[in-house]
Amino acid sequence: MKNLFSNIKGDAFGGITAGIVALPLALAFGVSSGLGPSAGLYGAIFISFFAALFGGTNTQISGPTAPMTAVSMVVIAGIVAANDGDVNKALPAILTVFLLAGLMQIGLGAIGLGKYIRYIPYPVVSGFMTAIGVIILVTQILPAVGYYPKEDIDLVTQFKPQAEEIILENILKEEAGEGILVLEDFEETIKRAQLTTQDDIAKESQTLAKSASSGVLGTFKVLPRALKNINWLELILALATIFIVYGFKRITTKVPSALVALIVVSGIAYGFGMDYRPIEEIPTGLPVPNLEIFTNFSLGSITPYIFTALTLALLGAIDSLLTSVVADNMTKTKHEPNKELVGQGIGNSIGAIFGGIPGAGATIRTVVNINSGGKTRLSGMIAGILLLVILLALGPVASKIPAAVLAGILITVGIGVMDYKGLRAIPSLPKDIKLGPFKLSSEVLIMLVVLVLSTVWNLVYAVGIGLVIASLMFMKKIGDLTAERSDVKSLKEEAWQDETGFPSSLKEEVFVKHIKGPLFFGSTSDFQALALQIPITAKTVIMRLDRMQYMDQSGLYAMEDMLQDLKQKNIQVLFVGLLEQPRYMMERIGIIPEFIPNEHIFKSFKKCIAWVKENVEDKY
Repeated sequence: MKNLFSNIKGDAFGGITAGIVALPLALAFGVSSGLGPSAGLYGAIFISFFAALFGGTNTQISGPTAPMTAVSMVVIAGIVAANDGDVNKALPAILTVFLLAGLMQIGLGAIGLGKYIRYIPYPVVSGFMTAIGVIILVTQILPAVGYYPKEDIDLVTQFKPQAEEIILENILKEEAGEGILVLEDFEETIKRAQLTTQDDIAKESQTLAKSASSGVLGTFKVLPRALKNINWLELILALATIFIVYGFKRITTKVPSALVALIVVSGIAYGFGMDYRPIEEIPTGLPVPNLEIFTNFSLGSITPYIFTALTLALLGAIDSLLTSVVADNMTKTKHEPNKELVGQGIGNSIGAIFGGIPGAGATIRTVVNINSGGKTRLSGMIAGILLLVILLALGPVASKIPAAVLAGILITVGIGVMDYKGLRAIPSLPKDIKLGPFKLSSEVLIMLVVLVLSTVWNLVYAVGIGLVIASLMFMKKIGDLTAERSDVKSLKEEAWQDETGFPSSLKEEVFVKHIKGPLFFGSTSDFQALALQIPITAKTVIMRLDRMQYMDQSGLYAMEDMLQDLKQKNIQVLFVGLLEQPRYMMERIGIIPEFIPNEHIFKSFKKCIAWVKENVEDKY
């Protein structure tokens, strides 16, 4: 806390800029979640402030994110459907799940699990992020064309028989709870059924229509109906928003293009009195806590949602700590993972009490904060305060924003969140497994399994399955390699036998580093610390790779990032003893020869030193 005010000017500018970037996204994520724009704004306010105050990453800006919103959307839809489609009735249960998720994050940080997040392999993260992009992109098609399933009378009518069946089931459950024997007292059942109105049936039918049209598969089911009932004004507003988001970036990136699109398109639509569909009204005044979370609390009521809350907690942890790593790379600092989880948990817990959707560390907002001068946690707190001021001052104005504009913004978010780096690498990765007559890369298989299952089934189960597959494949590969080289022993970080004659005149300029064992998703964090170990006087780095038998996709990209960083510092890198599999991986994506030309790869340390004496020693 002593350094909290050490960079007031930079933190103020960074926090204000990040808060402005967060505004349209918070509103859009709130609408997408199903709880409305205010829920997104409340989440952004409280998570940003308290995660910054108590977290372990100084420059992190937190708030609702695409992955957290995608999972929250499923949680909210399920609980609302179980409460007869009444959002207000379901709200205490929904917020209880969010509160539990926050408390679980605090627990994860308190018991020190933050450091284990790094063991999630790259293909799992890649498949998950691409799936998030697909889910957001596809689910925003319907609002972008102005089609809302619960307002399609013909579609809703199709669910009328099912709605009547559900209402009857609820009556029977009611009677069973009261000890009424239905077979002995048909009259009571008939009497209660007669109290059901056509409005009740219509409401249940609308809930079923909305539920059946949710998600990726649901969207594709009703897409033909949506295309026949396009609201051209809504579509034009959405397309105009998308055009400005991408077009304005070509003019300047100093002003958030999403905010420009929000203001310009909304201003035109409102100013010309267009007959568009606005977002839900944003309440004015200070946010107030939802005390029903506590007054209706019981162990039995939360038991069905414990796993759901754990899902959100783990996803928020992964999302936040991945962003923390990005912040570390930009600021050359080191975050505290367990403290960060505690901060995120506190932010999500308080946000839930005030009716906000859960969130995590947001990469784009964090990058904007750093680039704008933010250096301490004060910047994240300022971002939260700014959003609160906007809520109090401009709430009624924000309620006039067209729903299609936020759909357009979310479509660009969905497109942007996909992992194109991983997708582009698919043709290049080695095909190391055989499935019947087909050969496929194990990395690609894991990514595709996570992508497909996340998109059409369940995000969390998909990640779990991806982790299991990745672990099994890794164990097999390491087992095979260990069998081939059973004489491998643990080594201390000291000069190897063939390095004893290293020229003393070069010890200041040439740095020798040993990579021992496989470079895989579990060791990339330690490997990334390599650049910090290199002395400032070093002009050449010799990497001993004689004992790096295996490299996976996570290790491959970690190596690429490190080499790129060294290249920017004008430090040349020499490889010694590069083995077959790592070399093949690096050749496939161009590390060799783009970063390491073939003449900088040596079979032995002796040959490397001879080259160094001839090409490096004379310079110094």
